[in-house]
Amino acid sequence: MKRIFVLLTVFLIVTACNNAKKNEQKQDIPKTDKNVLFIVIDDLNNTLGTYGHPIVKTPNIDNLAGMGVQYNNAYCNFAVCGPSRSSFLTGLRPETINVIDNNTPLQPLLGDKVTLPYLFKQNGFETIGLGKIFHRMGEYDDTKAWDAYYNFETTKLGKQGEKRNLTDGELKWCWWQAREGTDDDQEDGQIAKKAVEIIKTKRDKPFFLAVGLKKPHDPFVAPKKYFDMYPLEACDPPLLPEGWEPPYSHTLPNETSIFNNFSDQDKREFLRSYYACTSFMDAQVGRLLDALKTSGQLENTLVVFFGDHGYHLGEHNWWNKVTVFEKGTNAPFIMAGNSVGKKGVKSTTMFEFIDIYPTLAELMDLKNVPEYLEGQSFAASVDDPEKPFKTEVKAVTRRGDMLGRMVKNKDWRYVEWDFGKKGRELYNQQNDPLEYNNLAKDASHKDVVDEMKALLYKKD
Repeated sequence: MKRIFVLLTVFLIVTACNNAKKNEQKQDIPKTDKNVLFIVIDDLNNTLGTYGHPIVKTPNIDNLAGMGVQYNNAYCNFAVCGPSRSSFLTGLRPETINVIDNNTPLQPLLGDKVTLPYLFKQNGFETIGLGKIFHRMGEYDDTKAWDAYYNFETTKLGKQGEKRNLTDGELKWCWWQAREGTDDDQEDGQIAKKAVEIIKTKRDKPFFLAVGLKKPHDPFVAPKKYFDMYPLEACDPPLLPEGWEPPYSHTLPNETSIFNNFSDQDKREFLRSYYACTSFMDAQVGRLLDALKTSGQLENTLVVFFGDHGYHLGEHNWWNKVTVFEKGTNAPFIMAGNSVGKKGVKSTTMFEFIDIYPTLAELMDLKNVPEYLEGQSFAASVDDPEKPFKTEVKAVTRRGDMLGRMVKNKDWRYVEWDFGKKGRELYNQQNDPLEYNNLAKDASHKDVVDEMKALLYKKD
């Protein structure tokens, strides 16, 4: 009996010492982020200063990248708003959740699936949505995920100003307007204003604040002062290889014939308006960051900033999205906060947007994360931005009843249309980064085609 008492005493002493040591170690570990500011930008490609664009002015986004990690190899899974957002907010591929166009409502397809904001809500966060997070409101949204949701409208003054449709009305969306009034006469300005108010309001719970800014999505409208930042002569459209044609009629969507009629003036006006909208959006991001700083929340908030997919600005003579090229699928992605191990780093780590959900769940230590998620957490690559993660990424697009499927790794991008029945495309990512030379039919690349095909249909 005495021996048992002695052993028990020793055990308790050792346990107490170990616990004390653990608590001492915990004091050396930086606090994890308390809140999440989740900023989703509509139709934003990497025409940003921090991504190396020579003339686009985005000082606030550049500053955010300096506070965190900028990922250069982040890829959406479908280069269209509805499918992309439905995918990364559920952690499922577009074909799995079965949203492969902008007209399919998400709500009837959810069943008992838990979206990203709903998981935060279940974990005790106050979830607040502003602007465009899911593709639309109502059936396209997960209404149960939000404690509060806000939308805004442009003022009467903010709808005035010089404007022009670049296609003489053939494409209803393809117009710009240098608008009167201030930033707050525009929808995005009002979204930013409300977000600032929310950030500065003291609350009992940690927050998951999702801010969906709608520019530079078409129509390309912004206050006139942002258009004045970009003289037309400085907006140089990209040059195409002489005689280049898309490999197949369905490589690009049907509007190609309209863009073939673009004059040099049209192209420059398109670029100027996209750049103006990007700088306008950047100013709103700056308001959010300033609010975090002045309210003391910058030190405890994980900031996630990204575009919902890429966007072509004349590459392949295409001025839109809906492709599986690099310009369509690659999008900017920046993360800042205590979770980020190294600040001011430009990471080459490759990941897909379906990986965002499990990554945030791990970084914020969320419980009851769904087991069915198809994405994987790259949290280790947030702590160490140069830590390798995925070696290939996938995306899909739609042409009528046909799907185009893409897989990309460091060296190659491979595409199959209708499982190869309607054509294949292969591009060397090192020697042909702009992807103008399709090598799929070149007999000398048969082995590469076979390897990439195997990757394309490899199960996650």
